[in-house]
Amino acid sequence: MMNDATSPRRPHGRDDPLMQPLTVGGLTLPNRVVMAPLTRSRAGQPGDVPTEMNAQYYAQRAGAGLIVSEGTVVSDVARGFAWTPGIYTSEQVSGWRLVTDSVHDAGGRIFCQLWHCGRVSHESLHPGKPTVAPSSMPATGAMAFIVGDDGKGVRQPASQPQALTNEGIAATIADFRAAARNAAEAGFDGVEIHAANGYLLHQFLASNANVRTDDFGGPVANRVRLLKMVTQAVLEVWPSSRVGVRVSPLFTGNGMRDAIPEETFVAVAEMLSGRGLAYLHVADSGVMLPGGEPHMEDILEFMRGRFDGPMMLCGGYDGPRARAALEAHDADLVAFGRHYISNPDLAERLSAGAALNPPDPRTFYGGGRAGYTDYPTLN
Repeated sequence: MMNDATSPRRPHGRDDPLMQPLTVGGLTLPNRVVMAPLTRSRAGQPGDVPTEMNAQYYAQRAGAGLIVSEGTVVSDVARGFAWTPGIYTSEQVSGWRLVTDSVHDAGGRIFCQLWHCGRVSHESLHPGKPTVAPSSMPATGAMAFIVGDDGKGVRQPASQPQALTNEGIAATIADFRAAARNAAEAGFDGVEIHAANGYLLHQFLASNANVRTDDFGGPVANRVRLLKMVTQAVLEVWPSSRVGVRVSPLFTGNGMRDAIPEETFVAVAEMLSGRGLAYLHVADSGVMLPGGEPHMEDILEFMRGRFDGPMMLCGGYDGPRARAALEAHDADLVAFGRHYISNPDLAERLSAGAALNPPDPRTFYGGGRAGYTDYPTLN
């Protein structure tokens, strides 16, 4: 018997809230279904360069109202996982151009997620350069994904990080600015700043990961400073209406334990308001953890009304739950993760009330076309 995630639903017709268009930054999104950023560890080697296979994968999913690319690292030291693409070399920019051209040819729209893993990394991923973080505190329980001696991907505890100096912070901001510029050159329609899931910008926000005593640590006004400066740097390259930000207020993976997340993320939302951003992407990323249950209602209790632009929600959504969020005006867009791995035509299936293909977790990370470009569509 099929579970709720895979069972067929009746089509909603013209009144389906998921299928209503939305204008974001001059882009007309034909529906409210977003492909969430999904790390798949399949960038071409050497150089972590997107390939024709990656272009095919994204083009297959161009029916989404918007695609947000997998996390794309802004520098070599930003890497935390093997075989993930970057956007800091000319070869990577050319590879991403293959992807964006293919998505646009298929009628889609795609933002590039700009990513720095910070302390969720391993020194073997950037030899000769230490893992960095707001403070020299390891990410308890965090696992990097590295290439083992046999050439296969293997999980490894994250390396001991070094605290970023002020010069290192300035260089990190410059890396985000350069990556934003490269994303424009690569043909993306916009960018999303990754400040969620326990990675670098989230580490600066979290009171337990950031114990600095300078202008970037201590009270929440200081802890949001790096995200503010990175956002300002990206806005030097992109119009604000083509820039989104992703946060995960209650995420406790990768060693995150903010003392008062309500205070922290209200401050984040209010700092980002008034800028005309494309959206604030609020992720209930706890559903990614073993036994994780949805906590979006808890998040919305303190996030509702704090941001003045479009809201995108993500975290274990299916069609009925996504429609309910849109109808309640909690969300303007809903992002789907694992369902988009196994259903290239997810938006079309949701519209038609069709059954969904179940994903194969064995092929989530690394490998070739199996479990990547070979999932069947309705047609």
